[in-house]
Amino acid sequence: MAGSRKVFIRSYGCQMNVYDSERMEELLAAEGYEATGSPDDADMILLNTCHIREKAAEKVYSELGRFKGLKAEKPDLRIGVAGCVAQAEGEEIIRRQPLVDLVVGPQAYHRLPTMLRRLAAGEKALDTDFPEEDKFDHLPARPAPRRGPTAFLTVQEGCDKFCAFCVVPYTRGAEVSRPARRILAEARALVERGAGEITLLGQNVNAYDDAGTSLAGLVGQLARIDGLERIRFTTSHPRDMGDDLIAALGEEPKLMPYLHLPVQSGSDRILKRMNRGHTAEEYLKLVERIRAARPDILLSGDFIVGFPEETDTDFRDTLALIEAVGYGQAYSFKYSPRPGTPAAERTQVDPDVASDRLTELQALLARQQRAAQEAMVGREVSVLFEKPGRLEGQMVGKSEYLHAVHVSDPNLAPGALKRVRITQSGPNSLSGVIAG
Repeated sequence: MAGSRKVFIRSYGCQMNVYDSERMEELLAAEGYEATGSPDDADMILLNTCHIREKAAEKVYSELGRFKGLKAEKPDLRIGVAGCVAQAEGEEIIRRQPLVDLVVGPQAYHRLPTMLRRLAAGEKALDTDFPEEDKFDHLPARPAPRRGPTAFLTVQEGCDKFCAFCVVPYTRGAEVSRPARRILAEARALVERGAGEITLLGQNVNAYDDAGTSLAGLVGQLARIDGLERIRFTTSHPRDMGDDLIAALGEEPKLMPYLHLPVQSGSDRILKRMNRGHTAEEYLKLVERIRAARPDILLSGDFIVGFPEETDTDFRDTLALIEAVGYGQAYSFKYSPRPGTPAAERTQVDPDVASDRLTELQALLARQQRAAQEAMVGREVSVLFEKPGRLEGQMVGKSEYLHAVHVSDPNLAPGALKRVRITQSGPNSLSGVIAG
């Protein structure tokens, strides 16, 4: 097919959506579409959506409304919705916004070529099935051109935990792990294209299990790939943080000392209402074991404030847990009901109370994040440089602790892995000089 057509993909939400957008872009390239950074230039627009936050669907409809004028100017423009909102809303999207031509769920996007043929025949295309076939078996081999020094790689999808606030089991399905041999092949291809760091992705990544190969075993195999210098993984559930993975954090030098380990609340009563399957004390003991294995590890977490029936005492328990752990980074949100989840039917906390609690909690987390960054001043860290900074001659990269680091050095280029002495801590990043 001719390569003159262009596709614009906008990705929302988690890193898994970023990965899925890359794979859809590659799939569409095989159908003659070239990626573009502007919807104005596109022959096809795809919104790859996230359903986690409040009013996610309404935000998608609002975004779609902005394309009405463009569709009027270009009647042949194809507009599609992919991802978790597509899975949750299905044909309702086409009913509410007739300019949408295509709706595809996160487990069915490998069928895009078939859906395009339906569009060419003048039909709307809808596919929100959970197919029996593995979508990864039907995606094209990853292309050969060079890429940036970091890459995402999905190894596990879905979740079986059914937290009371979460839609993921309904939009992404049950936990499924990709075969290790295919992950290794994809990782080698990414390294050959220039990736020096790979982040392994999963809704519950440490539940990975391929015929007895755990995430720790997979990391060990990946670490033997020449040219792959750094490995990360996200997002983890405390209940699946096994002994072998904790040991790997301390023993595998390519596994970076950064761990995102969501807890959501420090109150046992709320944790039980959330169906998290662990207590605050169990979480704290797990943190102790992780830090015993890797004393310098930087921990990140997730927190939901104002969960239904949360009291002041419950909230204070969460603050106490944060004080006890000391997070280097964290993500915090005010609870928003997700339709179809158990928590949505419960007594809601007053929105003003929840907002006040979130402000207090975020202030505490911000202090801890600043302290973690300031503690880096004077230290040497390893930085993988990714792109030019805003200043001439400046490059930006990530340390092993996932801090953004700026260095002014005209000799640096993307992909360089250097030791850097940190000289300054800014609001959201560090600055330094090449060590030695």
